[in-house]
Amino acid sequence: MNSPDYQPEPAVPPEPVLPAPARGRRVLRMRAGACAEVDDMLVDEVPIALVYNGISHAVMMATPADLEEFALGFSLSEGIIAGPGQCYGIEVEPDAGGIAVQIEIAGSAFMALKERRRSLAGRTGCGLCGVDSLDQVCRGLPALRPAQGFNAAGVRRAVAAIGAAQALTRQTGAAHAAAWCGMDGAVRIVREDVGRHNALDKVIGALARDQVRPGDGFFLITSRVSFEMAQKAAMAGVSALVGMSAPTLAAVDLADRAGMTLLAFARGQDFVCYTHADRLGLDGDQGRM
Repeated sequence: MNSPDYQPEPAVPPEPVLPAPARGRRVLRMRAGACAEVDDMLVDEVPIALVYNGISHAVMMATPADLEEFALGFSLSEGIIAGPGQCYGIEVEPDAGGIAVQIEIAGSAFMALKERRRSLAGRTGCGLCGVDSLDQVCRGLPALRPAQGFNAAGVRRAVAAIGAAQALTRQTGAAHAAAWCGMDGAVRIVREDVGRHNALDKVIGALARDQVRPGDGFFLITSRVSFEMAQKAAMAGVSALVGMSAPTLAAVDLADRAGMTLLAFARGQDFVCYTHADRLGLDGDQGRM
């Protein structure tokens, strides 16, 4: 029998668990005139609140994977912090309404953020997150040095290899991918997300976390090359960006001004070079055009 002074140990609530990036659903599929019930995989997207020093800055719809990298990459590519050393810690806190990512940043960075902060609701594929005035759209971009060793053979090798690294896309058919590749075309870091900007931010965060010099390689994205994708690449210090879909005129203009070599429509052996073609090594010639 328990003594009168006995106090039971308080129950420890279970640790909250992140939702899976993809989940199965039973669906009715029509194919070649025949109907069948099959299991299908769907990519997930959940509200992700990015909270800086206790103040919510943005709510993004994103795939719940690699969220620490996402938070770090977003902070860098959006100019919230000047470098990874200004990020003191990241905690991911799931709850019933979504996921809060608590980011502790340096006081100077937080003061600058408060001056331009507003709460916003991001949507899949949103652009210009955290911008509340037109003069914030075109940020000051870093001076990009030419991508040394960037060549057509490496681009083709990366395009051929990225499909094997897209596990979520193979499962669901609904995720974008971004990759950082060595100049030889080796695909070194790949991240997937329902939002193309989110996928690129996750790669940028992984590079910063692992202390990899982004300018030693190039970015490959499976989506279109929009203004913000080019801006994020430039902010990360990457001098070559390859897209498998079309570019926008604004993205091409930004890449031209920033000194970035921009390729698009990279499929199979083909691509189109829109800017700084003189910095692209061609087949059988590692020099210049």
